[in-house]
Amino acid sequence: MVVEKGQRLACFARGPAALHSFEMPPWINLPNLFTLVRLALAPFVMQAVLRGRPVTAFVLFALAAFTDYLDGAAARRLATATQAGAYLDPIADKCLLSGTFLALAAAHSVPWWLVAVVFGRDLFILLGVVLLVLLTPIRKFPPSIWGKVSTCVQIGTVSAWLFRDAVGIAPGKTLSFIMLWPCAAFTVWSGLDYAWRGAQALRLRAKQCA
Repeated sequence: MVVEKGQRLACFARGPAALHSFEMPPWINLPNLFTLVRLALAPFVMQAVLRGRPVTAFVLFALAAFTDYLDGAAARRLATATQAGAYLDPIADKCLLSGTFLALAAAHSVPWWLVAVVFGRDLFILLGVVLLVLLTPIRKFPPSIWGKVSTCVQIGTVSAWLFRDAVGIAPGKTLSFIMLWPCAAFTVWSGLDYAWRGAQALRLRAKQCA
């Protein structure tokens, strides 16, 4: 009886520690929640574009794009940046932007050559990452400044085309066509910048192995 009572007291004493073990894992935080919202909105934006609902597509895309700002701001403000977030953020960006570009091209809005440039650059970077993973111990691939600029320009380009389709006024049409060229230019340039960074990493690895 005394032993049983002692065991109950011991369990009660361990209560806070036991509760502590049920805390959320570090990757479940506000910035990553915003990222997951952006990822979840991507198929709905595509669906709205393909079903000919430009206003809905524009509103959903604007909301998704705003979460890109919110997750970064929240991570800096709350100091809750995680490795999971570093992987999820670019994946969410690629799903949203590449998916919307593809849907706009399928809806005969954005020209297919721009989609080829965007997808070609992403595949080029993916192959480079695979090469670095196979040949070097590098496992972290932080975005470059040109990669961030390219993402911002792509967001602006998609927004301009969705706005054009939603409103249909002449200035919107002019702006959307103008945005094609800086979008293509920054997309290609960012791909070249990543290629140069990858070549530098391979060259450094070769020197270390020599």
